[in-house]
Amino acid sequence: MIAVLDYGIGNLRSAEKALQRVGADARLVDHPDAAADAAGVVLPGVGAFGRCAAALARTGLGGAAEDAVARGVPFLGICVGFQLLYEGSEEDPSAAGLGILPGTVRRLPAGVKHPQMQWNTLDITRSDLLAGVPDPAWVYFVHSYAPERTDDTTSTCDYGGPVVATAERGNVWGTQFHPEKSGTVGLGILANFVAAVDRAST
Repeated sequence: MIAVLDYGIGNLRSAEKALQRVGADARLVDHPDAAADAAGVVLPGVGAFGRCAAALARTGLGGAAEDAVARGVPFLGICVGFQLLYEGSEEDPSAAGLGILPGTVRRLPAGVKHPQMQWNTLDITRSDLLAGVPDPAWVYFVHSYAPERTDDTTSTCDYGGPVVATAERGNVWGTQFHPEKSGTVGLGILANFVAAVDRAST
């Protein structure tokens, strides 16, 4: 079972449905105990970093996310769910991220429209999650902030300069774009994650 963490922020059912479409037994879970035995965990997110961080803490699902990562369970953060994996964000300096990945989430470069709300292509440096995607790979972004580039960055898009699109560290993956809204490319990316969950479970 792949647990999609439901901490009361936005429409998370689209991520659940997209995972089910590629063959996963994906379920929304709103209590930490329901995620304790999951073979994989997905943390979606939309809206403001601080509000999402507060909701994760309030529901206890932030702890469930940390526990899953510590157990080596394949873990995928999407959009603000990806940003929450970092230590903090310029959007709300008073709100702490999960600190699973080092670094800070930064505002998109000046001189471009905020938010980036469009399809864009990926410049892939390395990525297990993006294996087999077409070149160019078009994916859909809706965001005004993105993680800073670190050694974990595996792809960027061009939006007033290079903007982090994905990162990977061990059993943790993250996408700034929405794979569940990115057509066949996005479904292929989610299928790669499901395959990683299957491999880890055998």
